[in-house]
Amino acid sequence: MNVKRNPIAYLGEEYERLVREGLAWEPRELQGPNKPISVFDGREVLVLCSNNYLNLSTHPKVVEAMLEATKKYGAGAGSDRSIAGDTTLHRELDRRLAEFKDAPASLTFQTGFMTNQGVLAQLGGKGDLYVSDELNHGSIIDGIRLTKADRAIFKHKDVDDLARVMKEAATHQPAYNHIWIVTDGVFSMDGDLAPLPEIADIAAKYGAGVYVDDAHGEGVLGKGGRGIVNHFGLTRDQIHAEMGTFSKAFGIVGGHISGSKELIKFSMNKTRTWLLSGAVPPSVAAATIAAIDVMESDSRRVERVWENREYFLDKMKALGFDTGHSETPIVPIMCGDSKTAKELADFVWGEGIYVLPIVYPMVARNLARIRVQLCSEHTKAQLDAGIEAFKKGGKKVGLI
Repeated sequence: MNVKRNPIAYLGEEYERLVREGLAWEPRELQGPNKPISVFDGREVLVLCSNNYLNLSTHPKVVEAMLEATKKYGAGAGSDRSIAGDTTLHRELDRRLAEFKDAPASLTFQTGFMTNQGVLAQLGGKGDLYVSDELNHGSIIDGIRLTKADRAIFKHKDVDDLARVMKEAATHQPAYNHIWIVTDGVFSMDGDLAPLPEIADIAAKYGAGVYVDDAHGEGVLGKGGRGIVNHFGLTRDQIHAEMGTFSKAFGIVGGHISGSKELIKFSMNKTRTWLLSGAVPPSVAAATIAAIDVMESDSRRVERVWENREYFLDKMKALGFDTGHSETPIVPIMCGDSKTAKELADFVWGEGIYVLPIVYPMVARNLARIRVQLCSEHTKAQLDAGIEAFKKGGKKVGLI
């Protein structure tokens, strides 16, 4: 049978559908360093949508550490860490990070996504159960999908529903070998916090492990930005695996898993994303160590993030904006439908403010929003400019 067809035609067709429905993702071009005032698409704008919470990506000590490590170690590690690319700097980062997180041990990965995808794919298997918050990050969802473990979902932050799921799991036959409760620490679309102490209590009742993704909590929560486990005063006997990323408050790139020495040895020997991927350049490890140095010596950066968050949030609420359930420097400006969110983002872009509309399918159709993220180096004058732009735009689109 001689069938003539284009085997990839459907890719273009699917993209065209996304464009028609207003769902296509078209990032703007950053043409310089990521700072509170940056150049995107040829325009100098105030950036209110960056993960760079502590503005460490341009800190002189971090930049200098990266340059010096490149001169000493070269541009790349030349191999996977599991083979011949495990440099002195990678090992030093693991050690320094464990100290910073007050954990027995840490293991660093190439990205946060790869950490979740790799570790979760191995922690559970046939005869095990993952219990996951319904709004967990896609990297958690993908990691769990790679296993043969059973999975159950509990309603967002609903500890009563979690208790129900765990009670049912306890009667499963045959009995589960291992149960892991998995949750984001800070939920990235709403900026709300997981009820981690209550989750830990329920886990202890049923002998389950707790795995928390602290990507948006590190550098923001806890003493000196040590994260959500520190924030709630929990122990490593209560929270068994704490994942994080260096692409946000640390200002660089990479990920990690922190916890017991047994967890780290297990991950080193079982996690494919660590075993089978090239090591991050030594310069990245050095810059991350330098970022830890800054966080340990300059607590004012973390304090300024929260000062800016409180200032912005209070002003926006006073104007009549719905800021959702924010408990962190992630502040959603709830818009309802996707069209309104996009119109508001376009308007404030015209005013010199860069923010992103978060629309379906990233959130439910009626829960579109602008996601604002506050950083330590935003000035009050800059925040006032952003607030004024939102005030004009909010009136124009009928939100206030």
